[in-house]
Amino acid sequence: MVRVPKLNRADAEAALRNPLAFIADRWTPDPRTVRRAALAALVMSVVIVVTGGAVRLTGSGLGCPTWPTCTDDSLTTTRAMGFHGVIEFGNRMLTYVLCAAVGWAIIAARAQKPWRRGLTRLGWAQFWVVMGNAVLGGIVVLVGLNPYTVAAHFLLSTALIAIATVMWQRAREGDAAPRPLVGKAVQQLVWFLVLASVLLIAVGTVVTGAGPHAGDSSEVDRIPIDWETVAKLHAVLAWIVVTLTFALWFVLKAVDAPKGPLARTRELFIVLLAQGVIGYVQYFTHLPEVLVALHMLGSCLIWIGTLRVLLSLRERPEAGLDLPGPSAEVPVGTHACFTRTR
Repeated sequence: MVRVPKLNRADAEAALRNPLAFIADRWTPDPRTVRRAALAALVMSVVIVVTGGAVRLTGSGLGCPTWPTCTDDSLTTTRAMGFHGVIEFGNRMLTYVLCAAVGWAIIAARAQKPWRRGLTRLGWAQFWVVMGNAVLGGIVVLVGLNPYTVAAHFLLSTALIAIATVMWQRAREGDAAPRPLVGKAVQQLVWFLVLASVLLIAVGTVVTGAGPHAGDSSEVDRIPIDWETVAKLHAVLAWIVVTLTFALWFVLKAVDAPKGPLARTRELFIVLLAQGVIGYVQYFTHLPEVLVALHMLGSCLIWIGTLRVLLSLRERPEAGLDLPGPSAEVPVGTHACFTRTR
């Protein structure tokens, strides 16, 4: 058995002053542990979105009618509140699981040797977004599921997913300066794809705010707009994203791009097609709850996939590792939009 070292008073005081530094002095995680911790935070950021959708789709948004307690007299749900109270309170409890996953990612990043300050900051950024979204979630309840606050709640969760995705990617890279694997023309195309994806997600929140799933069986305000009209705009944006993704794949294939960007683009294209099928089926079947939940999951996966395409356009080797980079000048012609290391 491993002997646990005794802590003296100085150790205890050091742990109280800076617990992360105290842990880092006594533990060095394996790089795989750091990557898994970052992935766990990303997975939980998706889970909390899907379970939040389940709260809305089951009409349990006001299962706990107040915040931060569940009722005026009880911190937790009561038997009289029934199924809806359990669903809403359960989703609140998952926030603590998310905090634990983010905390684990922060600790693992801080304890890694050498210490990667940027990776730790990404973990802390997630923590503060989670705290902000928890407060916003409470405001959503206090204002009776106002659709604009619900949309802001989802968009902030999308920002959390973005930070978690970047941290997961950075945990698998070094800290050297990024080296581009493609030319500026391809990078610009991908940025158009990212912008279109952001618009797609934003319009999706409007569809939700105007659609039939209000989040509670009581009278809940909706965005005063025809949701079917907005859903059609949402579909147009989805086709734009699909078209940009296919165009990107075609360009990368034509210029013999590295496997990374090609693989990430192909994965995104497959997720987009699956999401499109779900979207059209749910529209023509009058938005059944199960398909809406799957559509929310698909939205998260599309966002992650888009960010992974963007992050795959460069490589970051270990600091100090001298790898040949792209030439300073790009030849004129078909390959002018693409550079790579060989």
